[in-house]
Amino acid sequence: MGPEGLSNSWDWESVDDDGWYDPSEEGYYYANRWGKNGDIRVLDLGCSLGRHAMLFAEHGLNVTAFDSSEYAIEHLRRKAEELDLEIECNVGDMHSLPYSDGSFDHVFAYLSISHTDSKGIRKVISEIERVLVPNGTMFITLCSKDTWSFREADLPMLDDCTRIRMDGPEKGIPHVYVDIPDIRDILSRFTLTRVRHIDDCLVDGIWQSSKRYHIEARRSRS
Repeated sequence: MGPEGLSNSWDWESVDDDGWYDPSEEGYYYANRWGKNGDIRVLDLGCSLGRHAMLFAEHGLNVTAFDSSEYAIEHLRRKAEELDLEIECNVGDMHSLPYSDGSFDHVFAYLSISHTDSKGIRKVISEIERVLVPNGTMFITLCSKDTWSFREADLPMLDDCTRIRMDGPEKGIPHVYVDIPDIRDILSRFTLTRVRHIDDCLVDGIWQSSKRYHIEARRSRS
């Protein structure tokens, strides 16, 4: 569960968009980048239906997939078995990960860890830091305060940075939004290696304003 008892799980049973089965461009990039380095342990945090976890496993990575949705994890288990892919699958709360300190070389969290509030995002980042090895890398996406759903949609507020979506598979799910000062504050214990501000202006022929940050950062050695 998310903040104040709100769910942070998508209603994956109602999703009929085939795009959620296709890995993102960033997924392909990190699969190739990390897959060159031998027996590398990767946590796909908020794996949804498993599109990136399966891609990483196909590239020879040692993959653990984690999500709060039992439906999504069961879907991934079935697909991994069909494809003969070895993926450890776990259901739980991203604010309290069931892994030992230093369990992973990399953490990949695509469109997932924003599903919390201002206090929760700090806890999630703290958990990512804990489960990464010293000098380990994370790639995460966070919602931008410049996007329409923060500035224009008049969504219910939990705090100054958090809105609750009221439609579709994300109905009732909180989203925390950030800007550059927020990123530098939230990730102050990490070394930021790349920060991009992405705007999906046109998707499948539909014009929109969907802005987010793509962030790569490295845990300190200590």
